[in-house]
Amino acid sequence: MHIGVIGATGTIGSRVVTEALGRGHRVTAFSRDASAIHDPRENLTWASVDVLDAAGIARVLPGLDVLISAFQPGNGANDIADTIRRSIADPTVYATAARALLTALESHPRTRLIVIGGAGSLEVAPGVVRADHDELLHEALDAIGLPREYAAAVRGHRDALNVLRTSNRLWTYFSPAEQIAPGERTGRFRIGGDQPVLDADGLSRISVEDAAVALVDEVELPRFVQRRFTIGY
Repeated sequence: MHIGVIGATGTIGSRVVTEALGRGHRVTAFSRDASAIHDPRENLTWASVDVLDAAGIARVLPGLDVLISAFQPGNGANDIADTIRRSIADPTVYATAARALLTALESHPRTRLIVIGGAGSLEVAPGVVRADHDELLHEALDAIGLPREYAAAVRGHRDALNVLRTSNRLWTYFSPAEQIAPGERTGRFRIGGDQPVLDADGLSRISVEDAAVALVDEVELPRFVQRRFTIGY
């Protein structure tokens, strides 16, 4: 398959590229400015694209079977603090990106879209979404060491999911576990829908590498078209 990955220099996006190439797929890796990137791996092409530019996205869609968006504002994996600052400064950017992606797909309705979002929109109890409750959200942010101001960005991810839910395009939304960080690729995890997957200690956690496995699994065998899914150990 031919897979496009927006945000391919980021923490998750870079692992998705590696996972997809390892399975024999052809990958076009997108970055805001790919002109200086030199990556000699086979079956990999780099190109520049702005995820907020619907016309620009539409121009790169021909030939792609699936487009995965791992978009984050800022300088990506090399400057997490910058991403956090920019996400707080403009939390609407995630919904704006979702609208641009859907607009681009209007001319390519058979191309699948997978958006990597956040875990804050998962239900922590029946009908209870953490992003909708300040106390629950602040508790979670404190636990993972993020400033409470980041609550606005968590809600921005939730709003992007709601944008997708109004669309009849072939979209999938991926909420990673609440705790996600670089680690081991085990290929062993459990899959959920709108509720977090908890381990024996009651924690929602996953490695970035296993998140990439789950995403490429979904590319190869679609199970969550027009739905959200999550994973955890």
